Amino acid sequence: MNAMAQPTRMDPGDSAAADIVTYDVRDLIVSGVQARLVLDGQPYFLRITRAGKLILTK
Repeated sequence: MNAMAQPTRMDPGDSAAADIVTYDVRDLIVSGVQARLVLDGQPYFLRITRAGKLILTK
């Protein structure tokens, strides 16, 4: 698992996205299917569906 995914650099001309840290989901989901995320000690699972959509579950 990639412990420290690097944020994607946004276009400096895009002021709406300039203040938002952006990660490419495929950098978080190294196995190609699912990643476990933890918030306040609670695990969540981020999954890419066959249709290319994201699902976040607890």
